[in-house]
Amino acid sequence: MRAAWRVADVRAAEAALMARLPEGTLMQRAAAGLARRCAQLLTTRYGRVYGTRILLLVGSGDNGGDALYAGARLARRGAEVHARLLSDRAHARGLAALRRAGGRVTPALPPRVDLVVDGIVGIGATGGLRAAAAEGVAALLGLRARDGAPPPVVAVDVPSGVAVDTGDVPGVAVRADVTVTFGCLKPALVLGPAAPLAGVVDLVDIGLTPYLTTAPAVEIPDLADISAWWPRPTPESTKYSRGVVGVATGSSGFPGAALLSVAGAEAGPAGMVRSAGPAAHEVVTAHPSVIVSATVGQAGRVQAWACGSGLGQDEAARATLRAVLAAPVPVVLDADALNLLVDGAFADALRRRDAPLVVTPHDREFARLAGRHPEPDRLEAALRLAARMNATVLLKGYRTIVAAPDGRAWVNPTGTPELATGGTGDVLTGLLGSLLAAGVPPERAAVAAAYVHGLAGRAAAEAGPVTAAAVAAALRPPPPPPSE
Repeated sequence: MRAAWRVADVRAAEAALMARLPEGTLMQRAAAGLARRCAQLLTTRYGRVYGTRILLLVGSGDNGGDALYAGARLARRGAEVHARLLSDRAHARGLAALRRAGGRVTPALPPRVDLVVDGIVGIGATGGLRAAAAEGVAALLGLRARDGAPPPVVAVDVPSGVAVDTGDVPGVAVRADVTVTFGCLKPALVLGPAAPLAGVVDLVDIGLTPYLTTAPAVEIPDLADISAWWPRPTPESTKYSRGVVGVATGSSGFPGAALLSVAGAEAGPAGMVRSAGPAAHEVVTAHPSVIVSATVGQAGRVQAWACGSGLGQDEAARATLRAVLAAPVPVVLDADALNLLVDGAFADALRRRDAPLVVTPHDREFARLAGRHPEPDRLEAALRLAARMNATVLLKGYRTIVAAPDGRAWVNPTGTPELATGGTGDVLTGLLGSLLAAGVPPERAAVAAAYVHGLAGRAAAEAGPVTAAAVAAALRPPPPPPSE
């Protein structure tokens, strides 16, 4: 599990570390890591560092100092390094080091640039870029390297112009091919519209980890985490001991929602699926192992319910939601079930629940539930709704966020924009319900479902146009963790 910390926590850790080091040591560590990554890029693309031309875009803070010191290291390796100063308060010692190494300050862009280093602003910046910086960023679009292609862009710590703690992009921002970040990840590198601007993120160890004593803003699961959480049958398992998931989805007008959510549930770890609703004939025809019933009350015992996809909003849908919420088992609510919560008619039913609740809104559903759109701070918005509803919130999007009522949060690193197509959320709901029925805690179930669903979306995208049915067909449990 990786993690990202907010600016205030990073600053506090840096201060504690710098108090134990000679002055300037931390910047030299950062510059060394930055120069090393730039040299790797140049060598991979051009076969050498010597003779290449590098442009540094330099702002006034320590971020600019990192770029200048890294530029000095690259100049000593024979690169032609140009620094364009976007402030009259550039880091004095870093600028002197660059000049001693043979680098030069240029007011204009060189005609050919093989690599650009974005050292305009770092984690201390707030708001959008100022005019001079924004003009410098815009000018990058016209640059060309020796091979005629645009030069690679390396961002220092974070791409300039992003909101570091939220992942918002309030204006013009750098689109980096690589971001070299120092000490720890920052939220803008992993969530929100800023995350794609970071490109490949390279984390440089500068000795900060022991000083990060606060809880991270957000955690990022990896495949080993998901594999460790995923329930697996044992020789003693039965279909009942593995968990039975109830799926209350679909309607006479939307039977496909029931088919897709059941397909998601069957791909999960539960041992049996029960489907309740008017699409029983369609469900049992496509999924003969599923036990069908007309209503939730007739479904029999389950260990979790998945409810809402294609349910409708008529009185029959309301009766279904009331029955699901009354069940003393974990519940995941999606789509129409979320819309039915908005008018407050189910407030008492929600308050009476003791079992876990997971809600899976997209942005418009979130706005109806929370009374506001999740932008510009999707992480904080999800956490607020989780606390207010006492529920785990899975806020869907390109970087899906899972927020727990106790203040913990995760961001999903898998997925593809091509998952933004009808019915894929239905598949996710069924898969999540299956994980809940198998006994996975709600926050882990939500994180694992989003992760595996994202992998399935990528696999479907590789095979052709992404459809919900293709995503359901591509669902696979993660490989088991290696035995110790």
